[in-house]
Amino acid sequence: MGVLLTVAAIVLATAAGIAAELRWRDRAGAAARTSLTVSLYTLVPFVVFFNLARLQLDVDVGVGILLGYLALAIASLLAWWAGRAMRLSRSAQGALVISVLIANTGYLGYPLCVSLLGFDSLGEAIPYDLLVSAPALLLAGFAVGAAFGEKAGEGPRERVIAFVTRNPPLYAAIAALLAPDALAPDALVDASRVAVVALLPIGFFAVGAILAEEAEEGYLRMGSPLAPPVALAIGLRLLVAPALLYLLALPLIDLPDPYLLLAAMPSGINSLLVGHVYGLDLRLTAQAVAWSTTIVV
Repeated sequence: MGVLLTVAAIVLATAAGIAAELRWRDRAGAAARTSLTVSLYTLVPFVVFFNLARLQLDVDVGVGILLGYLALAIASLLAWWAGRAMRLSRSAQGALVISVLIANTGYLGYPLCVSLLGFDSLGEAIPYDLLVSAPALLLAGFAVGAAFGEKAGEGPRERVIAFVTRNPPLYAAIAALLAPDALAPDALVDASRVAVVALLPIGFFAVGAILAEEAEEGYLRMGSPLAPPVALAIGLRLLVAPALLYLLALPLIDLPDPYLLLAAMPSGINSLLVGHVYGLDLRLTAQAVAWSTTIVV
């Protein structure tokens, strides 16, 4: 049931974004971008703080977490190298990298884990999401945005300043790691998980609106999943990243099933947040999110 509701929410929110942009043109796109910015400074830090503050580390998951980092790093480097080889613009290179780096392991990954592996799998899924996917977004994702984005400034100093000043979830994560459990009562932890649900329609409404902005005279150019940049993002995110994790773990550990499932999640809608804030290629990012999600669900 959780998976069906998630799929329904994705379809409805994306369709609403497309319809709104085709109906109201620039106003819907502007509203979508505003909602991304607002969620970056409000909902996302709230979710990050109250989930990380309650995290209980287990030594047994450590090796899998480290291998998750390594697999993501290799896949992201392959995306960067391929983007350069294809002579993409810097903003498109950055969009390609974050489409591979940032996966939808939370509000899509959690329901799929429950549906396919059972509720007990959440005990392993949550540490992977918080310890691999969260740093991939908060540190690497924002750093890529600052390095490649058109809004991040021209020189290294301006880009570092952009990374520091436009990354509120990072400060929420640092505060959560330092905070005692008493600062994360059950009621607020539960509320933060409700906030995750709110992020889903916000993000996919933005996906639909941004794709519809590419329309001319009512014709929506969603693009083809076989177009080289989009196909590359899909292949690296859905196939190469989980394959790398599996192969790296094979001689070392018995990889928990949720790790492999989450490693194969589609491009995360938080890549749109990063792309919007720093000025990456939002069309490529939105297409990667839309097509990879369509394939998975």
